[in-house]
Amino acid sequence: MSLAITIELGDADLQHFIDAMQRSQQEAKNLSPQQIAEAASRLLVDGHANKLPQFIADRLQKLDSMIAMVNDDGFALPEEDKQRVLACLTYFANPQDIIPDHVPVLGFLDDAIMIELCVKELQHEIEAYEDFVAYRRQEAAAHGVDPASLKTRRVEWAEARRLELIDRMRKRRGQSYQSSGGWRPVLFSFRG
Repeated sequence: MSLAITIELGDADLQHFIDAMQRSQQEAKNLSPQQIAEAASRLLVDGHANKLPQFIADRLQKLDSMIAMVNDDGFALPEEDKQRVLACLTYFANPQDIIPDHVPVLGFLDDAIMIELCVKELQHEIEAYEDFVAYRRQEAAAHGVDPASLKTRRVEWAEARRLELIDRMRKRRGQSYQSSGGWRPVLFSFRG
């Protein structure tokens, strides 16, 4: 049996998390990007060491993606985007979070909520990174190598996606002409 629970955060609730994030960012201002990522990674280690509810474990997986995105040289986040991700990670790098992590079950609840807020904020970056990782896995499988050994770069992924979009556009155009009774554009035709 599963049970769906919806938590609605009002403006005051959100402000509570915003204030906690700002405190964390202030306290982490002297940390290097590597130190922030390593400290946030410790939360993952602590989470795996505890028996957590699945809804919290699922959110920790998203935290793992954020950390990997910052550390992935192949993805090479532009500096502005990297700073946004690091700003989110500072909360998880701070041992003084809202609910101490050593409190059974509930200790990671504030982290799960903050991860949800960060995922919402970084939705496009996370989706792009997950697509990049999937592309790298496909390329590794096609070449019969371990994905970690493949030095796939962001530009290769972007070029592959560009070519896919062009191919999809051409196929749709062809299907459109076929489904409309063979009509072909006359005004925009070109001689080649």
